[in-house]
Amino acid sequence: MENQSTLLVSLNNKQLEAVTLPHQSALILAGAGSGKTRVLTARIAWLIQTGQVSPTGLLAVTFTNKAAKEMLTRITASLPINTRGMWVGTFHGLCNRLLRAHHREAGLPASFQILDIADQLSVIKRLMKLMNVDDEKYPPKQVQNFINGCKDEGLRAHAVEAYDAHSQKMREIFEEYDKQCQRDGVADFAELLLRCYELLERDANIRQHYQSRFKYILVDEFQDTNRLQYLWLKLLAGQGNCMFAVGDDDQSIYGFRGARVGNMRDFEKDFNIQHIVKLEENYRSHSNILDAANAIISHNTNRLGKNLWTSAGAGEPVRVYDAYNDTDEAQFIVDEIKMLHCEGASLGEIALLYRSNAQSRILEHALFSANLPYRVYGGLRFFERAEIKHALAYMRLIANANDDTALLRVINFPARGIGARGLEQLQESARAENCSIWQAAINKVGDGKLGGKGIEGFVALIRRMVDNAYGISLPELTELATTMSGLTAHYQNDKEGEDRIENLKELVTAAVSFTNQDFGNHNNVDGETEQDLLTQFLSHASLEAGEHQADVGKEALQLMTVHASKGLEFKAVFISGLEEGLCPHEQSLYENQGLEEERRLMYVAVTRARQRLYLSHAQSRMLHGKVRYGIPSRFLDEIPEQLLKHINSKPVVRSGSTRDYNELPAMMSGQQSLNQKNAMPWKIGQQVAHTKFGNGVVVSYEGNASDMRVQVNFGREGLKWLAMEFAKLNPI
Repeated sequence: MENQSTLLVSLNNKQLEAVTLPHQSALILAGAGSGKTRVLTARIAWLIQTGQVSPTGLLAVTFTNKAAKEMLTRITASLPINTRGMWVGTFHGLCNRLLRAHHREAGLPASFQILDIADQLSVIKRLMKLMNVDDEKYPPKQVQNFINGCKDEGLRAHAVEAYDAHSQKMREIFEEYDKQCQRDGVADFAELLLRCYELLERDANIRQHYQSRFKYILVDEFQDTNRLQYLWLKLLAGQGNCMFAVGDDDQSIYGFRGARVGNMRDFEKDFNIQHIVKLEENYRSHSNILDAANAIISHNTNRLGKNLWTSAGAGEPVRVYDAYNDTDEAQFIVDEIKMLHCEGASLGEIALLYRSNAQSRILEHALFSANLPYRVYGGLRFFERAEIKHALAYMRLIANANDDTALLRVINFPARGIGARGLEQLQESARAENCSIWQAAINKVGDGKLGGKGIEGFVALIRRMVDNAYGISLPELTELATTMSGLTAHYQNDKEGEDRIENLKELVTAAVSFTNQDFGNHNNVDGETEQDLLTQFLSHASLEAGEHQADVGKEALQLMTVHASKGLEFKAVFISGLEEGLCPHEQSLYENQGLEEERRLMYVAVTRARQRLYLSHAQSRMLHGKVRYGIPSRFLDEIPEQLLKHINSKPVVRSGSTRDYNELPAMMSGQQSLNQKNAMPWKIGQQVAHTKFGNGVVVSYEGNASDMRVQVNFGREGLKWLAMEFAKLNPI
């Protein structure tokens, strides 16, 4: 009894209610910083300690191995038990364990191997080659995403609907892929869960065995479950078992991975949940920060509903900075970080968040210039990202085709059918002839000794790029390198290629900035050529990629996307780029579900801060090599004015508590004020119809009164830039 009271003594009333619930399924709505992990592990320990279940009689599911290990460590600290026999792990880990025990019934060999993402892609490429499938028409990465997406929905190839010849071929590849994996005795990650679900559904004896064994099923981060994961849990739970689901619908931000926030509503209905326990007391942030988060998320509909609060006091107001442009914004952030550091704040306790990876480039440059060490959390620094290195390699070859390192990086990327043996022979020729690989390739082309067309095509490509690069500006040359090389087209076929394409576009912006500004050794002098500028830009990129990354263990500022920040907390948080089209992202403006997930992202970002929160936006921002004028994010207007402190000289203009999103920025190109009524017929956020592309939403403008373009999000047709004189638009 004494141990039991020790276990419960640190819990608040709501946490205690959740931990000591009687034998029933329950939904624990755990707000950010409310002690979710403590409640989950205390529930497991309490069930074991009170004799309601043995350690091997419960199942606990997490989303990461790190979370599973932390849970087991906490359980061991609470109870003197051996946790080795407990079923605590990720969905994939637990399914693997079950399939190993019942491999015959599952139709798998005892020693079946698991394909990781890279291995799976290799199998698909090999299979497509055997099937004589055109990998340009059906990119292997796209096929891989299709197969995994179907499996995550619980679908085999025969159940996938085919609407046309393309989808029919995709289904055919999927079917052959399944057969190949079966012959090889292997399973990919998605297969583990699907195969396990099918086994439990098909075999009543095995299903009943596990249903009788696991009387209690506990699930962490329930808001992140996809359709198949929910069906698997539902099948395991059966009729009489209890499911203890812990999650927060306001932090469901992985829709692009298949996460289905609606699972929480379905769980409430399917398991007849009579009472939802809401953990609303926050142990992380001051109330001004929490009130801002509550105000933002309250604009979402169909929430289960909760309101974070704290006893820690109001704390400091939320600081808002209205920057003139993105350079001004970056400099402000650097200055504030320096001030915080001088006041005693550790750099490791400060985080700089942004909506998309491409936004980090200008921030990284400002930190680099200020000699502030930083680390990109969960990712790479801008100039170290693979797609940027590929583009720079092509640019290096334009500057000097004898650059062997650059050539080897991209000679077969995107793939052009150059095999390992062919490349090896080319390198051997270069060594024998004591020349560069490029020169060896030219010699082979001239001698007609090439075994395939790949190397010949590469030589022709580089020659065309060099010819086209003559006499053009550095930004134009950068864009040429990303498009003519095939990089942009390659990433367009990748499910997660959107970020990479944004980064390639940001590289063009970096070239514009480099051309227009003085970066240390770069000086515009008489007679300087674009070739000189290219060489200096490549040197600049190498320096920023190779220096100033903080060593492991060294104190450093933390840079990351909002997605990467989930689960973390910091003393001070900067959220940059809060403009319509950036946050919320322009692709979400067209439909309500996407906009609500963007709002949940903002909620996650705000609740990372413990003591101080900065929100910043810029009146103009250089994107994709061109200046874009936007308006402050609607999320800023959703925060009550009394919580904010405007620390710049020009406070944000507000209309009550709601900004008019049809207003255009007053400052246009060249600092000229534009008569909106006469020169600008369309407003940002306005719904329009186009004779060719259908209905859309205006998301941005660029240019000036005499040369203006409008950007419209046409949903399925994507984002389109339309010159005003040709824009056949009508208001809706």
